[in-house]
Amino acid sequence: MGASAIPQSVDFRAFAVSVKTIAPTQKLYQSGHAIWWGDMPMPVYTFLEGVDLSEKTIIPFCPHGESRFANTLKSISQIQPNAIISQNGFTISREDVADAENNIISWLHDLSL
Repeated sequence: MGASAIPQSVDFRAFAVSVKTIAPTQKLYQSGHAIWWGDMPMPVYTFLEGVDLSEKTIIPFCPHGESRFANTLKSISQIQPNAIISQNGFTISREDVADAENNIISWLHDLSL
């Protein structure tokens, strides 16, 4: 199924999490999503367009086929221009996901949360 097979009339808001207040005292958010056709899935766009993450830190992570983050870091920064987009995100190839537990744990510890 190619990207053109995705119906353009689908209201992806039905699939997005509705959040009125996102931990106003916390400064850390992680954006976890797969890369679909070199981009974020539409529900992630819908979510990011519906919340204000100004002055919050977004730490992206995703599995991918070959594209790592592709253009998602740029897209996130355009949708959330007042958020801080961490350069310490984590990507992992779909071929390595099954054996990634130690890498993920190490990455989370390195974030010094």
